[in-house]
Amino acid sequence: MKIHFWSVGKNHDPYVKSGVEDFTSRISKYYPVQWNLIPLHKNAGMFSEMDLKRKEGETILSWLSKDDYLVALDERGKSLSSPGLAEFIQKRGNESAKNLVFLIGGAFGLDEAVLKRANFQWSLSPLVFPHQLVRLILAEQVYRACTILKNEKYHHK
Repeated sequence: MKIHFWSVGKNHDPYVKSGVEDFTSRISKYYPVQWNLIPLHKNAGMFSEMDLKRKEGETILSWLSKDDYLVALDERGKSLSSPGLAEFIQKRGNESAKNLVFLIGGAFGLDEAVLKRANFQWSLSPLVFPHQLVRLILAEQVYRACTILKNEKYHHK
């Protein structure tokens, strides 16, 4: 199984870049992993919130293959503990999922069509975080889940 992190928006800001790279490198010891940044639509500021989400959604859906297991990060999604995330990832592997895609939407969230396509909607927290910081939190939590699965010391109960 390969883990993909997809995020709508620009490159990682310097304040998160090294952390995202560090945790991504750590994850690669357990699973092949890669980041894909979905570029903002040209003239994004000229679109309404709804139109921009729709255009981002069209791009996301065109990038997905039918066999990708899509996890949409959404504030209305289900919350998971760190051990719960580890179990979730292990189940996907046991089900022989080829690609596990974690998707971070744009500034206005994800289009309804993308949420409908998602196999799972996950909420990191009821709090709202800066978009860039979500990337770092996501990478760290997936790394933590990997160490839980291997019963390594990183996660303290």
